[in-house]
Amino acid sequence: MDKIFLHGLTVDCVIGVFEWERRITQKVYIDIDVAFDIGRAAGSDNIDDTLSYKDLSRQVATLVQEGKFNLVETMAERIAELVLQNANVPWCRIKVNKKGAVSSAVDVGVIIERGVLE
Repeated sequence: MDKIFLHGLTVDCVIGVFEWERRITQKVYIDIDVAFDIGRAAGSDNIDDTLSYKDLSRQVATLVQEGKFNLVETMAERIAELVLQNANVPWCRIKVNKKGAVSSAVDVGVIIERGVLE
């Protein structure tokens, strides 16, 4: 199965469980991989036959900014739901990275996979 990816999407949002986190915005870094048969688009060379990275990034950014999630786990799950429904794909992998959440670690976050990879 072919895959389309959008990696390093950076979104400023409210994320966290501590009171001080609820009063500020923090950056999260999102990677999205989706199963998508690119055969039609490759054959037609027409953007209408593929997944719009721009639309997907806007939808995800809006969800994350408006969600004001406590947990990155919840954020990742909601992103996966959005991707599976709106992008009409059978499978996705979502990585949400909250850099700086642990001072002694470069990266921290979650990776989830939802749907069926054919």
